Amino acid sequence: MKRILYAIAALMMTAPGAFAMGPWKDGCIDQTPCEIGDRSYHVRIPDDWDGETPMPVLLHFHGWQRQGTLIVQHQRISGATRRRGVLLVAPNGLGRSWDFWRAGTPDVAFARAVLEDVRATYPVLDDQIFVSGYSWGSNMAWRFVCEDGADIAALLAISGTLPQNEDCSTAPGEVRQVYGLGDQVLDFPYGPGGDTEFPVYLWRQKYGCGAGIAEGAWNARDFLTFQRTTWDCPDGDVSLDIHPGGHFIPHGWIARQLDQMLGLPPSYP
Repeated sequence: MKRILYAIAALMMTAPGAFAMGPWKDGCIDQTPCEIGDRSYHVRIPDDWDGETPMPVLLHFHGWQRQGTLIVQHQRISGATRRRGVLLVAPNGLGRSWDFWRAGTPDVAFARAVLEDVRATYPVLDDQIFVSGYSWGSNMAWRFVCEDGADIAALLAISGTLPQNEDCSTAPGEVRQVYGLGDQVLDFPYGPGGDTEFPVYLWRQKYGCGAGIAEGAWNARDFLTFQRTTWDCPDGDVSLDIHPGGHFIPHGWIARQLDQMLGLPPSYP
């Protein structure tokens, strides 16, 4: 028994500084929520983090009837962040949903409070704050950057948007959207005349974009092919990935976006 106690003590004295700081000192990590007022969020620390180096952050809004407990263990989300040195932050929606329907929703203020709480706890890179979401969480991610996105480096939106006539007071540095043409949950938002570039019309107008550039096909996995269109605009960049599938988080999509934005070689997962 004494040997075990000595080993534990030695480990505590030699562990990285991360284990002596941060919310997880009270058990607030992974499946255990971090309390903020009467609400909560979850965090997943990247693999091999030394406890000191500032990290990029991915704030991801869960889909309908989900919670952050799923996000921090989701292979297509946390599997991407934890291998790339990115701190994953997953807020919990009230009633397992989000209020994104109207301007001024309290969920925007809640998400900002979560980000500020994370900033106060962890060393983060303020110029590499990314916001993501899937399904209704994607709608919420749009709402957040539409109203409070001036300091957000990029929006990574999956299978969800806002109405393209929404009047956004702010915008992120860039927008990356993916959508399935076969989506039967949140139908693909075709524009007039069947325009398949319409899902990012709002941001193209906001950024003063001209004509898009067809970048062609790419794959993260052999069984799903994306067709990418990009816009290099005066006030921000936009990319739209379209695939023939339905309503899901595509394998490798978040990972590929992070690789590109962080200047890493593309890899999977």
